[in-house]
Amino acid sequence: MNSKKTYFISDIHLGLPNRKKSLERELKLVKFLDEIKNDAETIYFVGDIFDFWWEYKSVVPRGFVRFLGKIAQLTDAGIKIIFFTGNHDVWMKDYLAEELGVTILTKELKTEIYKKKFYIAHGDGLGPGDNSYKFLKKIFTNKFLQWCFTRLHPNFAFWLARKWSYNRRKKETHYDFKGTDKELLVLHSEDLLKNDYFDYLIYGHRHFPLIIDIGKSSKHINLGDWLVNYTYGIFDGKDFVLETYKNDAPETFITDLSVVKKIKFF
Repeated sequence: MNSKKTYFISDIHLGLPNRKKSLERELKLVKFLDEIKNDAETIYFVGDIFDFWWEYKSVVPRGFVRFLGKIAQLTDAGIKIIFFTGNHDVWMKDYLAEELGVTILTKELKTEIYKKKFYIAHGDGLGPGDNSYKFLKKIFTNKFLQWCFTRLHPNFAFWLARKWSYNRRKKETHYDFKGTDKELLVLHSEDLLKNDYFDYLIYGHRHFPLIIDIGKSSKHINLGDWLVNYTYGIFDGKDFVLETYKNDAPETFITDLSVVKKIKFF
């Protein structure tokens, strides 16, 4: 076991649903980061840190200063911070990297941590099917369309984006566990393991936390979220575990464990 640990957290959605609720979550997140700073070597934020993020050439989103200040403090102390873009904050550019010293990743990562092989991704658009979203993602990442959006006034652009996010969220079923034979990310993990080996395959995006045995000796992991579950992952060089911060978050409402064996929900 190492004295330093690697932490994983995703789907915080700062800014949702309003300033008051977001600030409560932000303060809890800052407190959590302050508590782990002494034993953290690397912290992975695995996407959807913000419910919406857009950078103009000289304008960045208002708010989140406590969180951003804490990240700057951590990187100044030598802690490595890695931000994955998610489907809600896919438009990160260079501001956070230049100002905070974080590493920004727009694609999945294959890496080794303490001699264990990791596959890390936010998870949106991975796996078979979901063609409507995959088409939508191509629109979101189209350089010309991004240029067009940047021409909009920030007040109108942010209003439009938040309205879109709110309407989409009413239709989303992030907490609707479909069973491992239908979960797209589980199928994606199984497909990866046909040609490669990973000890841990870690995802955000689906919001509900789980660890499932997969392949010969691998583990598929959903990190959960900080809207309902307040979960995060820790790897100490030997074991990977999911924890709930302070255990004061509501219980996840996925309770039917009869659908699959070898599964652990938190």
